[in-house]
Order: sequence, then structure tokens, then C-alpha cells
Amino acid sequence: MSLDRRGEIATPSNRYDLTLGSDKSSSLSRSEAGTYDVIQAEIQHAKRQELATGVATAHNGHNGNGLPRTNSHDVDTEVKKRKWPTEPSYFLAKELLMTERTYKKDLEVLNCSFRQVLSLDDVEQLQPLFELLDSLSQHHNLFLRDIEHRMVQWEGRGNHDSHRIGDVMMKHMGALPIYDEYVQTHLDILHCMNDMYETDNRFQQLYKEFEQQKVCYLPIGELLLKPMNRLLHYQLLLERLCDYYAEEHIDYADCQAVYHLLIRSTKPIRIQLPDSANFVELCELQRDINFDQLVQPHRRLIRQGCLLKHSKRGLQQRMFFLFSDILLYGSKSPLDQSFRILGHVPVRSLLTENAEHNTFSIFGGQCAITVSAGTTAEKTLWLAELSKAAADIKSKAPNTQLQFTTLKNCSSSEEGLDMIGLSNGTNSLNSSTGGGGPLTPQQLLMQQQNKTQPSRSNTALHVCWHRGATVGLGDHLIAAEHQLSGYLLRKFKNSSGWQKLWVVFTSFCLYFYKSYQDEFALASLPLLGYTVGPPGHQDAVQKEWLEVLRSTTQTQDFKNIHSHASSN
Repeated sequence: MSLDRRGEIATPSNRYDLTLGSDKSSSLSRSEAGTYDVIQAEIQHAKRQELATGVATAHNGHNGNGLPRTNSHDVDTEVKKRKWPTEPSYFLAKELLMTERTYKKDLEVLNCSFRQVLSLDDVEQLQPLFELLDSLSQHHNLFLRDIEHRMVQWEGRGNHDSHRIGDVMMKHMGALPIYDEYVQTHLDILHCMNDMYETDNRFQQLYKEFEQQKVCYLPIGELLLKPMNRLLHYQLLLERLCDYYAEEHIDYADCQAVYHLLIRSTKPIRIQLPDSANFVELCELQRDINFDQLVQPHRRLIRQGCLLKHSKRGLQQRMFFLFSDILLYGSKSPLDQSFRILGHVPVRSLLTENAEHNTFSIFGGQCAITVSAGTTAEKTLWLAELSKAAADIKSKAPNTQLQFTTLKNCSSSEEGLDMIGLSNGTNSLNSSTGGGGPLTPQQLLMQQQNKTQPSRSNTALHVCWHRGATVGLGDHLIAAEHQLSGYLLRKFKNSSGWQKLWVVFTSFCLYFYKSYQDEFALASLPLLGYTVGPPGHQDAVQKEWLEVLRSTTQTQDFKNIHSHASSN
């Protein structure tokens, strides 16, 4: 079988014209958004089955024609009694459906909600982004409709030919060129948006205000990476389907073909995504910790996390940020919830020394910092990555001296280590807590904005601070590929009942909705710092959720440490 996309997949003539059309052959009702109302379809299907087989019973008497009278309760009971499919392929197809609903919402947050708050000039500057989002949204309206249609057939009493999903995916592989173009242009779009944020105060304020809206449950930068993460999720699902199917299965050939087509598109994604995710994280940290020029072409985030710093006043909680060229540490202001950078160590001059229990020291020039980690595994992880970062930068040619003249909010109350690398002939410290002179009008305005602007408390930075956790760039990449959506039953401590909620797991966090059609979440639960254990038999929790949640609560680095220890 030839897998050349040019021969098998016809690109729409009018670029990516995938306008939703009518499907006269379908008896299922569609909403205005172009998706099936699956619940109503299931009820209609049950009604048809009752009429065809004559299984309806007259619980409330008969109608005027002598036929049994049915009501919605009878239909709901019939739906509940239906024997649902149990094969693994069905649950993988169900995962595709559930996560596709969330992905459609993510596209709408950018293409509809975000676009609406922008000016015409902003939209024009970001026109390449919105052209691609238009095409992706049109495609996924159709794709989601077809998946929902297939799942209704699969869960019904149709023939065995409907127990497959590969043919539905193959039908929509014509959208891959859109993704290929998105992969090629997304980094330029990210840079353009960051330049607009840094140079246009009006756009910056608009950007911040939109991220505070409930509909924007993730940072805009993370939402912009969703299309690429979605292709990786498709590939993961197809790989699991191909592993399950026998070669003679009716769905095997289509799944294999789709899988190999996806490999061609995901290969450049896997190459570029680490750099893209790194850029997004640098931009987010630059805004959250108020550190100018943090975004540098060759700077890479390695790890951020909470450590206890030893001082004359005892143990003090500090947030540490390890980059490829610099180690920053700071604390959270109790007044406006923003983070202040208190000091830094150039990685090129960095040395570490192990100590008893979970303590270790970081040396940089004339002074040293002694810190304690929460666990031995966490200390081992920090020591390994600090040493590796120092070795990596020493193996490279020295670059031009880094510019630290814009280092903000440094406090002279910290050790002399704060001054290392800052003596470049200018007064490089601007302190709002004394010793830095009076604040400028611009600084006063920024301080006032910080006080009135609520913080996004579910970001990795704030969660690491509150939970004493740590997370690396590799953990962000793993979490982006392992996402999940679906209905779960949630039990509160002081309640004996269970509440059915639509749950979205993404970016280390669980988001709870009443249904998948809700515009914004009722609540969220960040999982960093938590542990996930096996449920009891009576809980009947799907193994799939357990494995995905564990990928966040137990980082990949800790897994490697434990596996190495067990092998020895």
C-alpha cells in the first residue's frame, strides 16, 4: 500500500476550504456547531429499537390505539440497561472522542474568544495565525461530527462493521497539510506575539486581562502549542490501536495507514517542540517573575522548584530557577503575590557539594548558598541537573557577557552572592525595598497594576511554591503529550454521594466542568506535589486515568532515579 499523501489525499482546491456541509443520509440531529447531540441520538435509537422489536411495556396503561404507552423514564432505563462495548479498541476510540471535544474548545478559545478582544490592527498582525485556526476549526467541526456519529453506531446494535475508527480518521487526513504549515510557522507566531506584548502596552494589558478570564483556562502560549500536541496524541492512540488489532481485523489496515501518515507530520514536531515549549516557558516566567530579558536565543529552562534556603534567620522558602546559563532564586511577595528575584549565580562558575540528609550547598564565586530539598530523590535530581548544566556550559565557548543591568527587585538583605556577575561598570540594581532610590512614575504604575491584577494561581510556578514541588521542561513535554478528557465521579470528604463531572486533565491540572459543553471550569485541582495510588475495587476507576495522572504526579526524572536504583 502506497502511503504517499500526494497520491492518496487530495488537498481541497480552495486552500483549506472545509466548510461544514449537510449530510442528508444521516438521521441524527446536529447542533448549530456541527456536532451530534449524542444523548438525544441514544434516546432516539432506543425508541426505534423498542418500536421495531416490540419490547416496550405498558407501565402507564395504553393509548387510544391500544399500543403500549412509553415515556422518557422507560427510554432512559433502556439506555442504562444497554450492554456497552468492552473491547479496548472501543475505549481508545472513546478517548479520541472525549479529547477531541476538549481540543475543539481549545481552538475556539483562540480563534473566537481571543480574536474578539483584539483590535483590527492586532488581528491583521496575527493574520497567519487566524488563517490557520480558521482552517483547523472547520476541519475539526467535521471530524468531531463524524467521530460522534461512529460512536453512536458502535454503542448501538448495528453491524460489526461499525466497530472501528481508523476509516473515520483516514477520511480526515487531508487536514495534515494544515498542520504541516502550522508547524513551520508557529514559532514565528510566538515571537510576533511576544514582541507585541513587550512593545505595546495596550496589547500587553489586553493580553493579561484575557488570560484572567475564566474561558482562558491555560496561558495563551500553551494554547498555541495545542495543535502540535494534538497530532502527537493521535499518533499515540493509533500506535495503541495497531498494537491491539490482529492483522486480519477490519480496522487494522486503516489504522496502520493513518499511523504512518502521522509519523511523517509528527517527526518535525518532535524536533521543534522542545524549543517551542522552552520559548513559551521563558515568556511566561519573564512576566511572572518580572525579570527583563529572560528570553534569550540560547537560554534554556532546565528546572524550577521550591527549596529551603539556610540563613541566620533560619530556613526560608525560596523558588529556584535553573537555566542553561544562570541560576536565579527569589520569593513570593505577600502583598501582590508576585515573585521577586533575590539573587543569581552564573552557571559557568557554579559548584555543588552534597551534605547530610536532604541538604546540599551551591557555590558561586566568593559565597555559598545552603539549601534543603523536600526528599532525597529531589535533592539527587537537583544535584545531577546543576552539575550537568555547569559541565555543559563549560564545554562551550564563552559567549558575550550576559546583560544583568535590568535585574529587578534585588534585595541587599541577601548574601553577597547577589552581586556576583553584576559589576559591569553601571549601577545594575533597582530595588523597590530600599537602597535603589525613589520609584519612577512607570514603576509606580507597574506596581499598582501588579497589586490589582490577580495572579493565575494554578500555573506551575505558583503550584510549585505552594506545594513545595519541582518541575522541569521535560515534565512539561510529557504532560503536553499525555492529556485526557471524560466524565468522572467526584466524591467530597463530607458527602456520601458522588458527583458526575466532565474532567479535563492538562498541564499538571484537573479542570472540572458540569458537561463538555460548558464554557469555563467550575474548579481546578493542580496535581503537582500529589501522589496517585491504585483505587479500591469498589471505586471502579479506569486504569487509563490512573496511568496518565501518574505521569504528572511522579515526574519522569524521579522514575529514572527509582529505576536506576532498583537495577543496582
